[in-house]
Amino acid sequence: MFVGVDIGTQSLKTVVLDDDMQLRGEAATAYQPSFPRPGWSEQDPALWETALAQTINRALTRAQVQAGDVRSLGIGGQLDGCIAVGNNGLSLSPCLIWMDRRAETEIIGLPAKEIREKTGIVLDASHMAAKIRWLKDNVAGTKQSCLFHQPSSYLVYRLTGNHVMDHALASTSMLYSLSTQAFDPWLLQLFEIDRSELPAVSAAEHCAGTLNAQGSELTGLNIGTPVAVGTGDDFSTPLGAGVVDPGRLVCVLGTAEVVGAVHPEPIIDDKALVETHAFPGGGFFIENPGWLSGGALTWFKEVLTLKDFKEFDRLAETVTPGCGGVTFLPGLTGTMAPEWVASARGCFYGLTPAHSKEHMMRAVLEGTAFAMRDVAERLGGMGVDLRSILLLGGGASSRVWARIRADLTGLPVEIPALTDTAPIGSALLSAVAAGHLSDLTAATELLTLGSETIEPDASSKPAYDEAHAAYRLLFQSLRPMF
Repeated sequence: MFVGVDIGTQSLKTVVLDDDMQLRGEAATAYQPSFPRPGWSEQDPALWETALAQTINRALTRAQVQAGDVRSLGIGGQLDGCIAVGNNGLSLSPCLIWMDRRAETEIIGLPAKEIREKTGIVLDASHMAAKIRWLKDNVAGTKQSCLFHQPSSYLVYRLTGNHVMDHALASTSMLYSLSTQAFDPWLLQLFEIDRSELPAVSAAEHCAGTLNAQGSELTGLNIGTPVAVGTGDDFSTPLGAGVVDPGRLVCVLGTAEVVGAVHPEPIIDDKALVETHAFPGGGFFIENPGWLSGGALTWFKEVLTLKDFKEFDRLAETVTPGCGGVTFLPGLTGTMAPEWVASARGCFYGLTPAHSKEHMMRAVLEGTAFAMRDVAERLGGMGVDLRSILLLGGGASSRVWARIRADLTGLPVEIPALTDTAPIGSALLSAVAAGHLSDLTAATELLTLGSETIEPDASSKPAYDEAHAAYRLLFQSLRPMF
């Protein structure tokens, strides 16, 4: 048996796969981030550790197996978090998670173009390098003998005692050179970070070490169980859905919406809409790291005090494409498409007395999908192969949202029977790390997820083209206010 873990923003999830990579059991434990000040988003790593053993135990129970049956463990999790670890092995502060923007001042005046050309990513306060710089300036003890981790590498360290992260995770840090496949001396100097303050870099499917006594206590698994290096959820999610080759636009509809595709070469976007990351097993993942999408639906559902998302879908479906001229700009926490603007904010435009809450509900579904189309068009313009859309994450359960995306892009939308695939990707990494499978391609070939395909309706495309153009015009019109 192989166990995979995903450290999410709102829950820790665990799956148990058998030797044939078939799902035998799963479980989740909920928790929440905290928002102590405007622009600050953080999480206590103790939440993950507390959730770990109980969640693994429930998944093993549902799989009807014991801890001794587990051959290896894989850890994946949210990207762009930053944790400072002191000499005592404990975190010196909460994890600054992906939503955190407190390091805006730390990136002022830095050479965005040169950083993008070297790293493939956009100069932004959400990335690890900026957060390290902030921690060093604001948290006691972070300038002396400290190591900095992202959530999944931190948990691997706590379980094995080894400091290591994979190339994909390192490539999100704003310190990693795509050409040398290592942390870059110039970038380290630019952000005033010493190489000794960062973990070693290895392949995601390699073995990071084995569970020590502390790791055994935290997981409930046996001492000596191998642990994979692991990766971030932007990469474990498509991997867990069987994506290792080009051809599909992966759209992960979680709290944030991550949109990207696998590509064989490390092409870099000179328009700075998408970023280029290493991908487990080889190749690169060209992606936009996401805007508040599922989170926007949750917000509006709560504003309207709706019972659940099924009711949201049912009401939104009563409105025709284009929402009668109502446009929603998905910038509740800043925009990531059609441009990265951290200070942007969301809005509705086009409201008249003839419009209802149903028009606004559908506008939220369409506006978030318009941002996906922005990314798809940019990837296509860069030569990335896109023949279909693969919907993953909790939002993939909305057939209305899926239909909008098919008709908006003219691409078929594939929805697997199991859409929460991040922990499955972690389990696949563990199977290769333990030597059970030769490589990740062999691992994904064993997956049998099943899927439904929604074909696009060409008759809706003109209405969506007009509505998307209006959304782009609205963004440009509001740009001076940002």
